[in-house]
Amino acid sequence: MSRIGKKAIPIPQGVKVSIEANSAQVTGPKGTVKETFPTSIKVEVDEQNKVIKVSRPDDEKQSKAYQGLTRALINNAVVGVSTGFQKSLEIFGTGYNAKLKAKQLEINIGFTQPQIVPIPEGITAEVPSPTKIILKSANRQLLGQFTENVRAIRFPDSYKGKGIRMEGQELKLKQGKSFASGG
Repeated sequence: MSRIGKKAIPIPQGVKVSIEANSAQVTGPKGTVKETFPTSIKVEVDEQNKVIKVSRPDDEKQSKAYQGLTRALINNAVVGVSTGFQKSLEIFGTGYNAKLKAKQLEINIGFTQPQIVPIPEGITAEVPSPTKIILKSANRQLLGQFTENVRAIRFPDSYKGKGIRMEGQELKLKQGKSFASGG
């Protein structure tokens, strides 16, 4: 039995959900998110109780997995359009910094040229300090993918810790070579 899939998704105030053949469109104050799901899964909106219910046709393993996946994707869409998602990145290293120019992030991270990353539609970026980037979006999947693309410019070094990392991420730094005195 899918424990996640059988839970009802509450619909917050100000959020509208419309279900079509195999897609759900969720609209709220933070934006609109559209999710598709397998045709075998049935999604119903109970307007009276203000909940969304996800059901499956049989008890096969694949159907249970699709039910849980569909419920999680729709729940992420509902949470995203009502409260939104946020990820914070920190830049560590001497001279490493970031600037926001129009719809692009300009990141100076130790290369000869600054790395320019265009910000996709649906994501807003803030740079409150030169070493901190805050990314916000209603679409959790899009936000996570863009965050990883920015981090991939320079992952944290395992010896000095220089690079781009998530806020609060702890790194276990390796010890460098130690030279024994000759004898």
